[in-house]
Amino acid sequence: MKLQDLHVLMAVVQAGSMGKAAVLLNTTQPNISRSIAELERAFGVRLLDRHRRGIEPTACGRALIDCGAAAFDELRRGVKNIEFLADPTAGEVRIGSTADLAASFVSALIDRLSRRHPRIRFQLVTGYIEALHRDLSERKVDLSFVRSRGPIADERLHFEFLFEDRYVIAAGAKNPWTRRRNIQLSDLAEERWVLPPRESVIGSIITQAFLARGLAYPQATVVTDAPHMRVSLLETGRFITVFPASTLKFLAREAALKVLSIELPADRRPNGMLTIKDRTVSPVVQLVIDSARELAKPMAKQK
Repeated sequence: MKLQDLHVLMAVVQAGSMGKAAVLLNTTQPNISRSIAELERAFGVRLLDRHRRGIEPTACGRALIDCGAAAFDELRRGVKNIEFLADPTAGEVRIGSTADLAASFVSALIDRLSRRHPRIRFQLVTGYIEALHRDLSERKVDLSFVRSRGPIADERLHFEFLFEDRYVIAAGAKNPWTRRRNIQLSDLAEERWVLPPRESVIGSIITQAFLARGLAYPQATVVTDAPHMRVSLLETGRFITVFPASTLKFLAREAALKVLSIELPADRRPNGMLTIKDRTVSPVVQLVIDSARELAKPMAKQK
């Protein structure tokens, strides 16, 4: 088996067809077909299934692709580590994160690291937890910062706790609700909500809170998972939202936002780092991990 053939297989699955993979790799479709055939001959199994929707890997094909992702990742890290021998505080780190953590904790982390180690380059990818798990498993990122929903289905991944977050309902300082006390969730049911999609962590928390009081999920005026946009809309005084308390600490340091006097049930979630088990990280990734622990330490002590 040649690494080039394995690279071709991975490109075909990523592209969804041999023709698209040929364009992606700047080669011809017969060359693509030849590489796949040689791989199937070498292993004695079918690696790809052809459907109307395109090409999908068989179980054997998926197993080989997972090995290929790990192999190419090890090669890439080997090349990077050679570069880091000259300067272990330089290089590139690929970080995955949920949107709220990216706009708050991760931004503060990158700011701190870039001041201390200006030669580090950062590549940040945001998404929902399931996609971040997949990106890490496929070695598309080096580590991820997420809010845990419970046990991780993928046994290859390791979650390290950093700090616990509580969730709050927030509004702009000009919003009339900021001057009210003893607010009930039912009072806010018809307000102008700006919320992330319902399938998000915050969406699940709001669903739980409203159902517990026999209320329907609020009709959001604006649906967006962009934290900065939610802050901008709240500052108009016309909208309310739900934020992790840490997001307000980092993101809205200068913004005129207020927390409404209303408790959300079961609102605490652990935040932490996701890494691949038993994978030796590069020196620059280890710097990120150590700095994240340092930044989170005061927050972990807060009640």
